[in-house]
Amino acid sequence: MIQLLFAAAFFLGLHFGVAGTSLRPRLIARLGVKTYHAGFGALSLLGLFWLLHAYRGAGYVETWGPLAWFKPVAAALMLAAFLLAVIGALSRDAIRPGEPEPAAGVQRVTRHPVLCGLALWAAVHVLANGDLAALILFGALLVLVVGGGRSVAAKRREKLGPAWPAYAAATSVVPFLAIVQGRNRLAWRELKGWQAVLALLLYATVMHFHLRLFGVSPLL
Repeated sequence: MIQLLFAAAFFLGLHFGVAGTSLRPRLIARLGVKTYHAGFGALSLLGLFWLLHAYRGAGYVETWGPLAWFKPVAAALMLAAFLLAVIGALSRDAIRPGEPEPAAGVQRVTRHPVLCGLALWAAVHVLANGDLAALILFGALLVLVVGGGRSVAAKRREKLGPAWPAYAAATSVVPFLAIVQGRNRLAWRELKGWQAVLALLLYATVMHFHLRLFGVSPLL
């Protein structure tokens, strides 16, 4: 368990201590963009491998224990996570700066669909597993995703420039909040059916092989 804690600290420290600070532009200035990204990517993969390796070797320490009643809820939430992440990753044209409606498709639901999907995935696994090792692993990934949202928002604000206020006013971080508040509307026709089908196929594949791959049935 100690190794898992160190791995989580390294992984989070790398992202929040380097990528999320003024150290990043200084390293880019000294090393160059390509060298920096190559080095950071390699360290990130190393950190992720260490985190997963330490998780597999960590002993089982129960916190609240497996929640049998939560499994059908978790399955439904994971479907939502897949839809958000996959559709968001494939909807690069959903941000339309300068247009009367600057957010289209899945951007009407949330301005960070991929991050929301990943955050939902991590949170579901924290709750469903009910042990200390899962809390550390998926908790660390949840902290990374939530904290990374600020960095993504800052980069998008810089990229959109004067178009940012209109875009921000028409969107929300929390899914469906802008729609509920009347700042946007749900337009189903803007969503591409093949993206939803792909998300459903990936979801079904993971659910089918979950027991074989991870040793835990997501439904039983």
